[in-house]
Amino acid sequence: MASAPLLALPRKEFEERILDWGGRPFHGRVLRREVLTRGVLDPLEMTGLPLALRQRLAAAGGLLPGREVQRITAKDGTVRMLVSLDEAQLPDGDAPGEQTIETAYIPVTKRDSDKGASLCVSTQAGCPVGCPFCASGKLGLARNLSAAEIVAQFARGRALGPLGRCVVMGIGEPFLNLPALLEALAIVRDEVGIGGRKTTVSTVGFPERLDRAAAQQPPFQLAISLHTVDDALRARLVPAMADTPVAAVLAAGDRWFERTGREVTYEIVLLEDVNDSAAQADLLARALSGRRCSVNLIPFNSVSESGYRFPAAQRVRDFAERLTAAGITATVRRPRGLDVGAACGQLRLNR
Repeated sequence: MASAPLLALPRKEFEERILDWGGRPFHGRVLRREVLTRGVLDPLEMTGLPLALRQRLAAAGGLLPGREVQRITAKDGTVRMLVSLDEAQLPDGDAPGEQTIETAYIPVTKRDSDKGASLCVSTQAGCPVGCPFCASGKLGLARNLSAAEIVAQFARGRALGPLGRCVVMGIGEPFLNLPALLEALAIVRDEVGIGGRKTTVSTVGFPERLDRAAAQQPPFQLAISLHTVDDALRARLVPAMADTPVAAVLAAGDRWFERTGREVTYEIVLLEDVNDSAAQADLLARALSGRRCSVNLIPFNSVSESGYRFPAAQRVRDFAERLTAAGITATVRRPRGLDVGAACGQLRLNR
């Protein structure tokens, strides 16, 4: 196996490599600050390091695991990055062959110009959940990402500009790779500067995993992709949760709030003539009545081969208004990066 990229190494090995190349221990800290805090990915531009060390780093190749193979910028400035995870960099036991992930950098609007961009990151190559309206699971699950591969997405995002918050809503089900995610988020908090209040992790809501995570007081806000409170319909929309009643998911959300003190956001992808009716809105309002939570409505973003359609704007407004009238805080997410397939539900394991 080829040598691992420098920032994919455990901290001790990382420092040893710097020493082997003629650097000093503090040069390792400078290097990490350049990459993770300042977003400098070219070693030759890291003026805080000696020239000889910069030249050695540049000759050694990439600092980050994987390599960016494609970048597309949408009309609204959203950047969709495709990163290849090389076979040579796969941990022992993982499937061979090229695998890819996608990351979306979402710049601020003029109204929020002081808040920094958002970064949508992936936690798995592919996704095992298999929601039929989402592109991410079309090819199934290839493997979990390592903590270093998750952190590398932040480094590539920071290279595009300052980051203010992150949403773990890219490819994959984060709670099926939670140890690596938590390790990565600790680095993101300490070295990138994005804390728990500015980090949101989206999951389909495995109750036992939510309970275990809540006990650890995890450093993030929680969003549960619910989509409907009708058990039969949710079994179709979220196949991995077919055997888990919606009531069990909501109860786990209640326990999350009790143990962490942080309210849950329930996400509803609205699909035309599937779950966007007034009756569905009323069912949701009754199920959430009295709960400390909010709802984020996400009008469906087009995905080829899915067969689903974007709901009418009036239906979306009516849905939100019925929730608000029932005392439920509801917002409608505005799509970003839609024209380049970087909006919610459009990221996929492909090239």
